[in-house]
Amino acid sequence: MLIDAQRSALLVVDVQGRLVPAIAGWQALLDQVIWLIRVARRMDIPVLACEQYPQGLGPTHPAVAAELPPGCIAGKLHFSAVAGACHGLDQQGGPSQYVVCGMETHVCVLQTVMELLVVGKQVFVVDEAVGSRRDSDKALALARMRDAGASIVTREMVAFEWLRKADSDLFREISRNFLR
Repeated sequence: MLIDAQRSALLVVDVQGRLVPAIAGWQALLDQVIWLIRVARRMDIPVLACEQYPQGLGPTHPAVAAELPPGCIAGKLHFSAVAGACHGLDQQGGPSQYVVCGMETHVCVLQTVMELLVVGKQVFVVDEAVGSRRDSDKALALARMRDAGASIVTREMVAFEWLRKADSDLFREISRNFLR
């Protein structure tokens, strides 16, 4: 199955200021998340975000928050954004596919992805746009999500699948601005 721009949304999980510095390769992760948000917004793909216990972990990292559409951040106490009822993820309807990025891969991303799969969504986890404090936790979580039915993808897979073809002004713009 390919990612379909008409049926998908980008879900940014818990990229919060106080947690970011503890994540392995955190600057690269921030760059990848911002890249995905910019591509999604340019292509009119819905962008949703959540924050895990923002009173303790702080708000979404300012560099990420600056790229998000207004009003798209939902707070939660459950590790899973589905269990936390963020953006109605626990209900029928909405996009049938979710492209997921964020942190931590083995906690909030994993639990969100597993529960999205349970409610019948197709899930695509962007390898270079998820992170954990330890690389081994990230690797095991990605393997577990793949085994459960999620597709592990790269950011360019996402962009090219959203685009589907090269003969458009949008492709030329995305290629020029994001795919060099």
